Amino acid sequence: MTELAGNQALTANPWRESDLDGATGAIVLADGTIIPGEGAGASGIATGELCFNTAMTGHQEILADPSYAGQIVCFTFPHVGNVGANAHDEEATSAPARKAAVGMVSRAPITPPASWRAEQGFSEWLAARGIVAVTGVDTRTLTARIRELGMPIAAIAHAPDGKLDAAALRKAALEAPSMEGAELARLVLREDDADWSEADWAWPDGPGIGPADGPLVVVLDYGVKANILRRLTGAGARVKVVRGTASAEDVLALSPDGVVVSNGPGDPAATGGYALATIRGVIEAGIPTLGICLGHQMLALAIGARTQKMTHGHHGANHPVKNILTGQVEIVSMNHGFAVDRDSLPDNAEETHVSLFDGTNCGFRLKDRPVMSVQHHPEASPGPQDSFGVFDQFVGRLSGN
Repeated sequence: MTELAGNQALTANPWRESDLDGATGAIVLADGTIIPGEGAGASGIATGELCFNTAMTGHQEILADPSYAGQIVCFTFPHVGNVGANAHDEEATSAPARKAAVGMVSRAPITPPASWRAEQGFSEWLAARGIVAVTGVDTRTLTARIRELGMPIAAIAHAPDGKLDAAALRKAALEAPSMEGAELARLVLREDDADWSEADWAWPDGPGIGPADGPLVVVLDYGVKANILRRLTGAGARVKVVRGTASAEDVLALSPDGVVVSNGPGDPAATGGYALATIRGVIEAGIPTLGICLGHQMLALAIGARTQKMTHGHHGANHPVKNILTGQVEIVSMNHGFAVDRDSLPDNAEETHVSLFDGTNCGFRLKDRPVMSVQHHPEASPGPQDSFGVFDQFVGRLSGN
């Protein structure tokens, strides 16, 4: 963490309660910091961990990502809403998984949609989704604060009548649980297992249809993104999605050719309380396994490594990651507030990817088992599709290619 001696701009509250006069939106941190703005999206109050995301586009997909459950997202890119929202860019794969981000913060007011794909205005989509938004915020100062001091717990409010109670908002922030130790995957767990058939997008027609044959991949769902499933079918797999609470016996009874441990929200150690036994059972059975994001972290825990809370996390669509095996640098999407402690990986684990921002671990594979994992989101398309090959490599192994 950067030393902040003498930098009072980030530690002192530059706003006063009187600044809420005339405001319809506000963010109040647990330390009493008050950030006024204009409310948008859903009205009411939400609490959660406040993080920043550096993506310039894809804002609907970000806020619809179940991995953001319990979080408030501050976008560093000032303009939000010009592409609107549409049903095709939904990332939740079940009704419970729609409980994703609870709040959004932006610099500029939400603009009307100006895209041929838009089916709904972004503010209207936020309201329908139950996401409380505040615009007109000095997001540079807020981002600098998060970067240096960490992701705070905050309360975000939209009051169309302008009645905002700073004391009540601070109380809500103080009483909200920390992300550390939070088991949030249960909030987004699907109710029933399901087959998945959608494949990659074929522009402009939409997603294709997956193969009728091919290797069977069982996905342990802790909040899996739709495009992860599309990429698996697009790479040639048949896909069955099961609840993350499934036992190893449940999974093995399906006779999978491979297993994917999905992304999801919260502290991996907390979710591991019920997930690690299943993951270990799959590994010990010799089933080829791929972990993504939360799944990467829980795979690490399952083999005896440790995870740790990050100061400000990695959230964005422009993160450089080095593939140690090939020497290539991939530009990837990321969304995580926990990381695998690279020094805790056991001797039978080989690091495969590393962040070029801070050197944190972004992938590993086992030397004695068919297990691989990545911290980033290889299904995302942040402009490049550098990491799509993760799925081709995994499914190709199952197919004997």
